[in-house]
Amino acid sequence: MLAGAPNPGPPRSAAARRERPHTATSVKTPPRSDTVATPTSAVGAPAFPFSELAVLLLALTVAGVIGVRLGFSAIPLYIGAGIILGPGEPVVLHVITPTEGTELLSDLGIVLLLFFLGLEFSLERLTQARRSTLVGGAIDLAIAGGGALILSLVLLGPGAEAVILAGLIYVSSSAVITRALFDFRRLADPETDLVLGVLVFEDIAIALFLAVAAALATGTDASPAGIAATAAIALAVVVAFLAGSKYAPRVFDRFAPRLEREQLLLLTLTIAIGSAAIAEAAGLSEAIGALLAGVLLSGSQLRDAIEQELLGLRDFAAGIFFFSFGLGVDLGQTGLVWTWLLAAIPIGVATKLIGGYLGGQATGLSRARSFNAGTALIARGEFTIILSQLAAAGVALDAGFRERVEPFAGVFVVATTVIGVLFMKESRRIGRAIFAAGARGAQRQPRSRNA
Repeated sequence: MLAGAPNPGPPRSAAARRERPHTATSVKTPPRSDTVATPTSAVGAPAFPFSELAVLLLALTVAGVIGVRLGFSAIPLYIGAGIILGPGEPVVLHVITPTEGTELLSDLGIVLLLFFLGLEFSLERLTQARRSTLVGGAIDLAIAGGGALILSLVLLGPGAEAVILAGLIYVSSSAVITRALFDFRRLADPETDLVLGVLVFEDIAIALFLAVAAALATGTDASPAGIAATAAIALAVVVAFLAGSKYAPRVFDRFAPRLEREQLLLLTLTIAIGSAAIAEAAGLSEAIGALLAGVLLSGSQLRDAIEQELLGLRDFAAGIFFFSFGLGVDLGQTGLVWTWLLAAIPIGVATKLIGGYLGGQATGLSRARSFNAGTALIARGEFTIILSQLAAAGVALDAGFRERVEPFAGVFVVATTVIGVLFMKESRRIGRAIFAAGARGAQRQPRSRNA
């Protein structure tokens, strides 16, 4: 799902899908000598061979076992496996070539991952967290978005390119953060409400930004009326799902006890994918649609049945998504953008830490919990890739910028994902060390004055 991949990785808004090129610019798929004998999809792209699928599943199994043995999240390991086995550099084992098959699996992965996250959040919990969404999201936009814009202006000067680069540096990854919350068992923590609220805020902001970015990339005007209409539709979909979650359990509970496992699976997929499609049509990401679908069912008897019977489906889908994410990384192009990366990675990490911490303090969290929230927001992912592909196809943008934006996005996403997951794993230990030291210093200060 990274630089040079045909698979941008989900979630994608409708605007982004219209703008993305059919194939990537930096990695070319080698011709196959067995094209005639190879099954093809309806649009003529090579199907996903079973041999490659078998290798993919073996790689996920090995990465998962290693993660358990190390007591570490498997996310970076899944991505690393994709890098090693994919077509980009370093060319260690070019075993799997991204196709529409891997893209479909990846799309399904992110939808199911966010759907299961939504099952953990009831309407009551989200309503209680509305202040976290508005306050935390606004602070995150000011700190992380503002910092990204300043950096982009320094690197590129005023112009459309700087605005687009700021957008792809700013936005966090719903997919990576969601999986890490599951891995580190943080779903019940108080700061998770803030993290979820910021992600929802960012998704609405990105829905608006995509309209502006698409206009800048193609040289057309983004009218205020069009942007306002996009905002109104996006908010209406969110409100409709949240309102529906108050009444949906009464409907589903009437027939939930009579569902067999097969019927439960089909109904779950229908609700998750259908909600993702509705959100996409409204200009939101599929991921947020799936998240809201989970919230819709969170108060029903279906929730317990889904979690008991289909939890393995969530983990399988997440592994597929992150592996596909790594398939598109081409580390050989790092030399084109190393100056951007040296500036963007530390600033991107620092602004999320600061924004999350200040958001936690403003919403009543302790200093340690606020620090945890900041670490959870570091990882970038799918939206960064979407924006980079939109920019690479933008005929109105500078040619040098278009050449470099996808390689930059790929390495930036990998770096922030690894750093973000490491910080999340150690955030409690780091927080205790920092704030305990500060408390000891505050206690010593009065004694030194009395002396």
